[in-house]
Amino acid sequence: GDVIHRMLTATQYIAPLMANFNPSYSRNSTVQYLDNGTVFVVQWDKVYLQGKEDLGSFTFQAALHSTGRIVFGYKEIPVPVLQISATQHPVKAGLSDAFMVLNPSPDVPESRRRTIYEYHRVELDTSRISSLSAVEFTPLPTCLQHQSCETCVTSELTFNCSWCHVLQRYL
Repeated sequence: GDVIHRMLTATQYIAPLMANFNPSYSRNSTVQYLDNGTVFVVQWDKVYLQGKEDLGSFTFQAALHSTGRIVFGYKEIPVPVLQISATQHPVKAGLSDAFMVLNPSPDVPESRRRTIYEYHRVELDTSRISSLSAVEFTPLPTCLQHQSCETCVTSELTFNCSWCHVLQRYL
């Protein structure tokens, strides 16, 4: 989205491993991405934790497929993730999404108050993240994958389709 706020890393993320990494520590550290139209991959290669460079470098990636599938790959995880300090930066792995609404402030009529609604979060068990491991997220089917209301309503998937007056279609 186009809204940047201080709670962004707490509420909206796709994070194979979020921690206090310092990509500028070493000339060999890189954060690279590739987009071929079918998959978008971000790779953190030989990155170090700020102030804990002696622990070794981390190499991991996130691959976002156009089908909705997401794969986190972990090549080098030199220490158990549970041992990484969250003092300077949150340590987490998983997915989270939220949206922000600007509401009129009752105290100051010209100003607006930001309210962030987190509506879904998937947290990985960080004790299971290790070198040469991977996690795959596969999206559940939705009625949006159908080309018409009729195919959705007659589908064998268990949806509770209902008519949306705003969109003038079944959802």
